[in-house]
Amino acid sequence: MALSTNERKKRIRRRIRKVSSGTADRPRLSIFRSNSEIYAQVIDDTQGTTLVAVSSRDKDLAKEKGTKTEISKVVGKAIAEKCKKAGIDKVAFDRGGNLYHGRVKSLAEGAREAGLNF
Repeated sequence: MALSTNERKKRIRRRIRKVSSGTADRPRLSIFRSNSEIYAQVIDDTQGTTLVAVSSRDKDLAKEKGTKTEISKVVGKAIAEKCKKAGIDKVAFDRGGNLYHGRVKSLAEGAREAGLNF
């Protein structure tokens, strides 16, 4: 019997988290994508703290108009700018069980364009 979408996503998430963890030198950029919004946070797993967080629901980003993919690119640029202010230039990318396609890919491209390395 084939896996359901949620089971497949959980399996991928576990596989990614097995090899990807955030340190103080290279924190983890974690992506969560809901049906209508997208969230990104930079996490130091050794301390268990969130260093920087941005979402499409933030007040300054909620005014953005466009498709969900275009808004994801803006969120990627915003997370990269906040990381630069916090002194973070390298991150480990964690797509959270989502396929690297569409909004997740757009967010990653936006972050790379703004100067974040992963």
